[in-house]
Amino acid sequence: MIIPVLDIKGGKAVSGQSGKRDTYQELKTIFHDSSDPENIARAIKKDDASRIYIADLDSIEKKGSNLELIARINQIIPVMLDCGACDLETVKKAFESATNVIVATETLKSRSDLFEIFQSEDRDKIVLSVDVKDGKILSKHMDLEFEEVTGLIDQIQPKETILLDISKVGTLGGINKDLISKFRKLRTSLIIGGGIKGEEIPLIHDMGVDEILVGSALHSGKLKL
Repeated sequence: MIIPVLDIKGGKAVSGQSGKRDTYQELKTIFHDSSDPENIARAIKKDDASRIYIADLDSIEKKGSNLELIARINQIIPVMLDCGACDLETVKKAFESATNVIVATETLKSRSDLFEIFQSEDRDKIVLSVDVKDGKILSKHMDLEFEEVTGLIDQIQPKETILLDISKVGTLGGINKDLISKFRKLRTSLIIGGGIKGEEIPLIHDMGVDEILVGSALHSGKLKL
């Protein structure tokens, strides 16, 4: 199943490549003739998407917030939200705007915060995101290696885990097969993101991936829901 991706910055839908957020521009999409996130979300819903992945880039970069806007979108279509939630307090706040909240290695404060979040909140609504950039785990607050992260997943057993190769976001350059191979045997539903091409979808499913995050290929019309 394809999960559409929408990045929001300054109240607008935006797009860019490889996580270089300061260079992102307003999104051009086949779903609407504007970059208004609510209108785009309505069109995506009409195309039979069951949920949408939203990254609140302002919240992630601590330069503001789009949470009120995202709460309205969540009334249109269920939102999986990455807003840089880093501890239990920020996860609780994020749940005011979204159906599912993403806890990402990029912004998570500590290992103890990870355990507290999964022990305190509805674990079925929390999605763990393993963020990777240039072949390494991306984390602002911790030094993490792949072996430790797979161990944490084995302990916590999140219902869903995103494998997001930020280096490939927006590039249409193909998935990171090595990344999938590191996590495919864990007891969690895998969602892959970054560089997806339409012809790869059968291979992705054969590798044990359950769902796919798609942004650029979907908004450009190269891939259909």
